[in-house]
Amino acid sequence: MTNEAAPHGPRTPDPGSRRVMVIGWDCASPEHVLRQWRDQLPNISRLMATGLSGPLRSTDPPITVPAWTAMMSSRNPGVLGFYGFRNRRTGTYDGKWIATAGAVKVPRAWEIASAAGKRVCVLGVPQTYPIKPVNGVCVSCFLTPSTDSAFVYPPELKEQVQRVADGYMIDIDNFRTEDKQWLLNEIYRMTDKQFAVARHFLQQERWDFFMQVTMGPDRLGHGFWKYCDPAHPKYEAGNCFETAMLDYYKHLDAQLGELVALGGDDVTVLVVSDHGGKAMRGSLNLNEWLMNEGYLVLKEPVNGVTRFTEDLVDWSRTKAWGWGGYYARVFMNVQGREPQGTIAPEDYEREREVLARRLEAIPDDQGRTMATRALRPEELYPCGDMADAPDLFVYFDDLHWRSSQDIGHGTLWSFDTEIGPDDSVHDYYGMFVMSPAPGREGQEAADLDLLDVGPTVLKLMGLPVPPKMEGTAIL
Repeated sequence: MTNEAAPHGPRTPDPGSRRVMVIGWDCASPEHVLRQWRDQLPNISRLMATGLSGPLRSTDPPITVPAWTAMMSSRNPGVLGFYGFRNRRTGTYDGKWIATAGAVKVPRAWEIASAAGKRVCVLGVPQTYPIKPVNGVCVSCFLTPSTDSAFVYPPELKEQVQRVADGYMIDIDNFRTEDKQWLLNEIYRMTDKQFAVARHFLQQERWDFFMQVTMGPDRLGHGFWKYCDPAHPKYEAGNCFETAMLDYYKHLDAQLGELVALGGDDVTVLVVSDHGGKAMRGSLNLNEWLMNEGYLVLKEPVNGVTRFTEDLVDWSRTKAWGWGGYYARVFMNVQGREPQGTIAPEDYEREREVLARRLEAIPDDQGRTMATRALRPEELYPCGDMADAPDLFVYFDDLHWRSSQDIGHGTLWSFDTEIGPDDSVHDYYGMFVMSPAPGREGQEAADLDLLDVGPTVLKLMGLPVPPKMEGTAIL
């Protein structure tokens, strides 16, 4: 790939192709943006009126990594080989690895366009660090350690990014905090700096493909859901942050309007999110349950709430253990696979089936049966290299409950997380808006899939869709 000197101003597209702008709002919920708040978001409303929109089914699991990469590569997580930010090397107890850009082995839409000679501008898209060369500009994502790192390509633009943003912000450190006013200020500060850079490159670069993702909506939802949603168990009417989420989305919508205006009339605009969000009802202490049921045995008891680490475990007497998060990952201790496996290979399927059914039967703190699903990776992914997949993915109470891996709670149910205050969980559907959409103006589609976005981008740009892409262009 080359990075030829680019004259300023818009690029004249090839006949039969369009320039494409993708604006990503991480964790934006279609219920909020496309329905509840639509009339108060004039730019989204205008794009919906002139285009096609609807909820966008996310990946399983519906989580930032791998969803953005699945969206733009049109490959499911089983093919990608990662299922979250952190992953476990199967056959080990503590072999964790982080799914950075180095883990992405398939091309994403902008990489295909770049290789075809199109100029691209990619800002803040998850899993773009460590940064890779493109035919254009790239500013890396929230996985970047700091702005001291090589976070801009080409590297000589780093100073320009820092100057335009008056100090670029990659993310908000420690966003799970009780200091809500500080957090809200930081969300706006990060958003405005990132949009300043986006406006700059829209005006200064020739581009055929432009994509920017902001993590602001995700940080906002985790920090402020309980203040804004009367259905949240912790909601208090009349609190001082009651309109914080709507106010922020109005701000985001105004920023969107500026980007669209700078894009020009020959651009197809997509506004998308990787997954949605909803109120968190609680946190199920997974390893506490596994200990109570005899699946997990410690070398010795712990004193109080303790972060679960693999060195605490008596592996010779353990059958299963779990990782926490917005979904649970359960790993089984299999003879010949794990160093001190206790489950004979011939018993594996029977043991997994029993464990899945028992996990699905765990009640909530009120004794109510939860809508829990324990899913096998081979059910979720029809093909792919699932070498590092967990034995079970568990969605507690249809994702309304997250999972905690800490131990020593003395109870199965908690209402704060082990990583700080958090009000929301992830949901299955993100949002999709595309404008223009000739012949489908103002329509809402109900069957949109996140894997369809990558092929849609390539089709719009007049590029062939690789046969291994799993989705279908939305045109």
